[in-house]
Amino acid sequence: MKALVFNEFGNSDVLQYVDIPDVVAGKGEILLSTTAIGLNFADIYRRKGNYHLVGEPPYVLGYEGAGVVTVIGEGVTEFAIGDRVAFVDVPMANAELVAVPVTQAIPIPDAIRDDVAASVLLQGLTASYLAKDSYAIKYGDVALVHAVAGGVGQMLTQIITSLGGTVIGLTSTQEKADVARKLGAEEVLLYSDDWAEKLAGKIDVAYDSVGSTLMDSFKAVRDKGTVVFYGMSGGDPAAVDPRMLMDSSKTLTGGDLWSFLTSKEERIKRSHALFEMISTGNITVNKPRKFALSEGKAAHDLLESRKSTGKILLIP
Repeated sequence: MKALVFNEFGNSDVLQYVDIPDVVAGKGEILLSTTAIGLNFADIYRRKGNYHLVGEPPYVLGYEGAGVVTVIGEGVTEFAIGDRVAFVDVPMANAELVAVPVTQAIPIPDAIRDDVAASVLLQGLTASYLAKDSYAIKYGDVALVHAVAGGVGQMLTQIITSLGGTVIGLTSTQEKADVARKLGAEEVLLYSDDWAEKLAGKIDVAYDSVGSTLMDSFKAVRDKGTVVFYGMSGGDPAAVDPRMLMDSSKTLTGGDLWSFLTSKEERIKRSHALFEMISTGNITVNKPRKFALSEGKAAHDLLESRKSTGKILLIP
């Protein structure tokens, strides 16, 4: 099978599109012929060596995608040949074939296309737990969303507004600000603005995926407000003095998707709730940017440039 691989850590030049041995479906697994593969910043970090990788090279990136069942492994009764299935945390997805444990396989409803499923699961499920679990948005809440034009930011904006909240977004360019406004953000400020001062004490909850902005997020939230910290795209956060939390009755909470996808049933329930929001129009999915799997280097370069505003997909 063809796959996008690398043998050493580095920039996108290390990526190669080559033939590797076919994977097989083991016990409790199904084999998918992939139709769309999601590209995420985690793939960039793994390619650079920032994230730990097990095994020996050649390494195959990719954890999110969709495809069609071609082989049923021993003991599998839930799926049939031809079923459409998505996944969000199965390794070695940058290939024509992927072996997916049935515990991590998500059936795709008829109303959802493969490319949509591959575009929304990681970011959409993250946005869903942020708005419903980390801090349960209530009608009238004002939420500050960092990186509002990114994959999670776009989904989070729409989920918050569907729950009756108001979104104030942060992003780096006016072009990205326009994208966020079209998806329902009430106001969008640029990181180059003095946004923490402008918003001081006006925010109920701040969703911070940047990290280095954490103390400014605290400045923006009101007394008894909440900061949800779930990423460090801009660098490590400053240490938080618990006395500040005590004095202002503010809350700091962390967020990680894998704390919520704790079972096959939970994974399917949350995924299908997300699919339902898409099929009913509560969430609009912008058209993804598609690259052939053989064009993986160009796809990595675009994502790493931070100039993209929608999902990037690799198509085998």
